[in-house]
Amino acid sequence: MPGRSVGVGYTLVKHSQSEQIPPCPVGMSKLWEGYSLLYVEGQEKAHNQDLGFAGSCLPRFSTMPFLYCNINEVCYYASRNDKSYWLSTTASIPMMPVGSFQIAQYISRCSVCEAPSQAVAVHSQGINIPQCPEGWRSLWIGYSFLMHTAAGAEGGGQSLVSPGSCLEDFRATPFIECNGARGTCHYFSNKYSFWLTTVEPAQQFVEAPVSETLKAGQLRMRVSRCQVCMKNL
Repeated sequence: MPGRSVGVGYTLVKHSQSEQIPPCPVGMSKLWEGYSLLYVEGQEKAHNQDLGFAGSCLPRFSTMPFLYCNINEVCYYASRNDKSYWLSTTASIPMMPVGSFQIAQYISRCSVCEAPSQAVAVHSQGINIPQCPEGWRSLWIGYSFLMHTAAGAEGGGQSLVSPGSCLEDFRATPFIECNGARGTCHYFSNKYSFWLTTVEPAQQFVEAPVSETLKAGQLRMRVSRCQVCMKNL
């Protein structure tokens, strides 16, 4: 069986969840940098981007990064209420929608890196950082991001093996909505983020989950931790 070419690499995406462009891990070269696209919504239907794939890092930002075309060979741009959703930064949530140059401070930056092997996310389902498998090295640690919904209950999710399911920073509102036709972005109240929770081994098959309400300062107590690992070659 022919061996794999040494010159062929995998891609790894790093999302900073800040205005800063994240560096690639040691020993990896950057292919491009951009802005962290989570998903888009057109015709009231969502199309998700896995944050572990290079397609989630668009080189250029626009509140409306797509257009739509019909059977009459006519295409329309920014002419209806379609939306785009982006990973956001730690900037304070604004009182009103922001537009123009004000938007940049709320959009996470990203880098696409060439990696020597495939990276995977490992989840502890506990508050402890999980260990990488033997023979694998750590790239980063984070919190287990599962899925998201917004307008019209549309949304998407992350494959739990994907590095995109392990966000380095936890926040209850990790993404922002941008309205293409208006050219503005805002955090609306219909946005929900879903995270893997902690599961005690002794409670796996014992009883129904106990309802809880966690408030500011307690949120990380029930969120699973994760680690992104890469095989040593």
